[in-house]
Amino acid sequence: MDFLKPIPRRTFAADFNRAFPDVDMTAFRKFWIALIFSGLSLAAFAQDNHDAHTPDHSAQAGETEHAAGSAAHEYACGHSLSIEPEFNAGDVAVHHISDANAIHIVGDLYLHLPCILHAPGYGWTFTTTAAFDPHHHGNGTRSKDGYVLVHGNVMRLQNPAYASGEFEVSDYTHEEVTEEGKTKIRYHAIVNGQCEVLDAKTTYDGGLMGGGITSFNDFSITRNVFTMLVTAILLFLLFWSVARASVRRSGQAPKGLQNFLEPFITFIRDEVAKPSIGPKYEKYVPYLLAIFFFILGLNLIGQIPFFPGSANVTGNISVTIVLALITFIITTISGNKNYWEHIVWMPGVPAVLKIFIITPIEILGILLKPFTLLLRLFANIAAGHIVVLSFVGLIFIFGDAGESVGGSITGLIASIPLTLFMMALELLVAFLQAYIFTILSATYFGMAVEEAHH
Repeated sequence: MDFLKPIPRRTFAADFNRAFPDVDMTAFRKFWIALIFSGLSLAAFAQDNHDAHTPDHSAQAGETEHAAGSAAHEYACGHSLSIEPEFNAGDVAVHHISDANAIHIVGDLYLHLPCILHAPGYGWTFTTTAAFDPHHHGNGTRSKDGYVLVHGNVMRLQNPAYASGEFEVSDYTHEEVTEEGKTKIRYHAIVNGQCEVLDAKTTYDGGLMGGGITSFNDFSITRNVFTMLVTAILLFLLFWSVARASVRRSGQAPKGLQNFLEPFITFIRDEVAKPSIGPKYEKYVPYLLAIFFFILGLNLIGQIPFFPGSANVTGNISVTIVLALITFIITTISGNKNYWEHIVWMPGVPAVLKIFIITPIEILGILLKPFTLLLRLFANIAAGHIVVLSFVGLIFIFGDAGESVGGSITGLIASIPLTLFMMALELLVAFLQAYIFTILSATYFGMAVEEAHH
């Protein structure tokens, strides 16, 4: 009966070490961690696309889809959003990284966020996205005080007849229109069988990025805002705990979270702030630490392929504009006499060159610095998310959106190593972009406070 006795663990470990003396299990652990995250990302993406290609079986959604299917070719205001177009990996990727008023979890399950809306002449509306009863692809089946939910984003009915109360929305359509020489997408809601024009939210960009001033302003807590709040709370709790441990263990060797975070803090202070800013570095260290950990936290949470992660916060140019603007304001306020003298009236240079060449270039350089700062962070993070989602989309491209099982398996085999590679690269980029933003901010501060050399 000796063969029934369990084998001691030390015996197995010793045998393993003798058989494989040079195997580094750290590499295997890293591989399996990456594989697990890749699988989760595939599952999350597949679920979203399953929703996109599978009809909703709830009674209300079924009735909506039936009505949309029968009247899809009768709409004079564009294509029905209830009819799925041919799968396009790029469009799906862009849709998934876009901001939204509601957070899609799985199927028809959403985390409903507060909606704070204002329309001139109609006042304020305070509600949540639950009021719109979102189902398929985040499209709401009800309007609330003139507002509807399309692809997870709040829009407003132009018709004042629907400006108050609730109305059933049977479908939504979209079409390309040309206005003032620009081609844009116009959305409509089908209410009482009629096409009603929708307004997107106001964006004060003068139409530069496709937006403009419309009939309402949206001050809601969106997915990106929610993620920023969650990140800020987590960082606060993290550093509060570390600060308490530091006071409690004063004079002792750090351990735990304190031991983990201390190298990052000392690195930003000693290797970024001191060399870049000089003797006046101390008052800038709090901002540099805050911006580094905030960007890093957002980047890492964005790597999580399921709730509460996956938000593309630093890949949203509106967010990076604000971060770069803060750095620009601090740099401008910190500028001393020597800094402004070298920008406005370069010493030792003929006046003609100053007026017509040097000064305009230096002023342009002041404006370009924050622009390159925001563009670098935005482009790297957004591009990484798009590439990962596009690789996962190979499953649906090769599988013809579920029509070919063999093609789906081929796409799966092709997408896994590519997704693993990109997720590993994205993890590196998460740290790298936080560091680059921080060190460039420190460099700008150093240029602003540098004293004249004689």
